[in-house]
Order: sequence, then structure tokens, then C-alpha cells
Amino acid sequence: MIRIDGRKYNELRKVKFTRDFTKHAHGSVLIEMGDTKVICTAMIEDKVPPFLKNMGKGWITSEYSMLPSSTQNRKVRESARGRIEGRTQEIQRLIGRALRSVVDLDNIGERTIWIDCDVIQADGGTRTAAITGAFVALVDAFDKLIKDGILNDFHIKGFVSAISVGIVDNEHLLDLAYEEDFKADVDMNVVMTDDGRFIEVQGTGEETPFSRESLMKLLELAEKGNRELIELQKECLGETADRLIKSMEESEESGE
Repeated sequence: MIRIDGRKYNELRKVKFTRDFTKHAHGSVLIEMGDTKVICTAMIEDKVPPFLKNMGKGWITSEYSMLPSSTQNRKVRESARGRIEGRTQEIQRLIGRALRSVVDLDNIGERTIWIDCDVIQADGGTRTAAITGAFVALVDAFDKLIKDGILNDFHIKGFVSAISVGIVDNEHLLDLAYEEDFKADVDMNVVMTDDGRFIEVQGTGEETPFSRESLMKLLELAEKGNRELIELQKECLGETADRLIKSMEESEESGE
């Protein structure tokens, strides 16, 4: 099968991270996956939601939006409609769950990390790009707290990334662009850690049910894609990634 952008069935789109993309956030990155572009920022507040008050632990929450010009036809701002769409709420919760799963919230104090993901250009895979970019922003935010003497460690237990897979015209494909996603018979988003564990698998047979064999093929593609994305995260973070990995190894050795 020849894909619309000439990629192989198991090939990621071109991925690019631009760190420190905004001035005021504790951590920020522009992630580009093909023509999908998402600004991800992490900002830290010294307070937690009421349900965690006086419990001595932190929280991570997320907000996600698509800018009006992110799609071919202008997308109306949700603030203008006066309500958040169900799709937006689902994605926000997914991003928050993904990042909370790899952070030791018991040891960051009563702080809330706000993750904001704003899609400035959409061509499929916006939620998976948001998770992958948000992790980089989160690492940089924690690194700033360490350098400022507020935290003594990253308190991150693993890397996390996400990728889409699907079945289009009976072909199992990695990292769907919008045109592929639009006509996919099966669409799936897979969130994983660097040690190969799954955080979340969201899969839907859009037209017909799919077999266990197809599920296994899609998960194998997703594992390949996530391994490559995590290597790109490490390459992007450079020396910061080296210190994070050392911190993770020391925590594992000490049994924390």
C-alpha cells in the first residue's frame, strides 16, 4: 500500500520537538508530527484541588483545545459555545491519566502541575502528539524546580508516549494522518511507558468488528512507534534525559 505521504505501513511521520517554546511556562515544547502541531506547556501551582488538601501529595491535570485555524474550516472556540465538548473532556482526562501514571505524586508536595495542550494545526493524532509532547514539558518543569531548590529529584518513574494505529483498506498502519484516520475501519490510540507497559488502549471498530489477530498486529505496531517516540524524547531532552534516567535507576535500586 502506498500511503498518502509515501511512508511505509510501519513508519512514523517526521517528528520534531522544540523545547522552551514559550517564555513563562515552567516547561514548554512545540511538538510536530507530520502536519500536526501542538504547543504543550507545564505550569506549577503551590496548591492542590480541595479533595487533596492537607494530604501532602500533588496532582496533575490537563486542558486541551484546538485553535480556530487548526482545521481547514474555522473551528468555533468552545468558550464561545459556552461548554466543553465531550471529545475535549475525554482527551483532557486521557492526558492527565497518562502523566499521573508515571509521576510519584506522593513526593512532590501539595502542588498542581497544569498541562495545557493547544493544537495549532491538526492532521490526525492530536491527542497522541499532545501526550508525547506534554511529557517533555513536564520533565523540563520538574527540572526547573530541582534547579530552583524546590524539589530534590524528578520523582518521575518512567517515560511515556502515545501513538495512533489503525486499519485502512485492510492494511495495518502506524501513526495515521487525518485522511487515513477519516476512512479507517479500525482506529486505536495506545499510550505506553518506556519499559513496554500499557497505560491506555483506546480502540474502536468504526464499521465492523475486528479480530484478535488484528488487535495483536496493531499493538505490535504501537509498541514499535512508542519505542521510537521515547528515543526521540530522550534525544530531545539530551543531558536532562540522562539525569532523569539516572534518577529513575537510583529510585529503582533503593526500592522507592
